[in-house]
Amino acid sequence: MARRAFVVNEKMREQVRHLAGVGVRQDDIARIIGCAPKTLRKRFRDDLDRGTAEAIATVAGYLFANAKAGNVTAQIFILKTRAGWREPTAADEAVPAADGEPHSEILLLPDNCRDHELTTALRDAQQQFFARKRRQRQPR
Repeated sequence: MARRAFVVNEKMREQVRHLAGVGVRQDDIARIIGCAPKTLRKRFRDDLDRGTAEAIATVAGYLFANAKAGNVTAQIFILKTRAGWREPTAADEAVPAADGEPHSEILLLPDNCRDHELTTALRDAQQQFFARKRRQRQPR
C-alpha cells in the first residue's frame, strides 16, 4: 500500500517560515509539521530560506536603527563588519628602522591557555631574541 501524499497548505508554509526565522532546527520543524526532514527540505526549501532571510533582515534593521540613534556599540559593530574598519595591531604600528627591520619589539604569541609550559617557553625565547637584537644594535 502506497503512502499518502504529503499535502502542503499556506498555514504550514507560514509556520515553517516563522520557525526557520527564529532558528529552530530543520529536524525539529519537520517533527512539528509532521513530515520527514527530507520532505521538509524538498517541499519547503523556499520557505526555510525566506524565513531565515526575513529574520536576519529584521534584526539588521533594529541594529541599524540603534546605531543611528547613538548606540556606540552598534555603531562600532556595523563599522567593523560592514565598512571594513578594524583596530590597529602591533604589526600595523611597527615602524621600519634604517636596516629595514621593524623597530617594534612586540611579538604576538599564541596563548590559548591550554599549555602553560609552551607559552612560558615562547615568552622566554622572545625575551632572549630581543635582548640579542638590542646588544647587536648598540654602537661599539
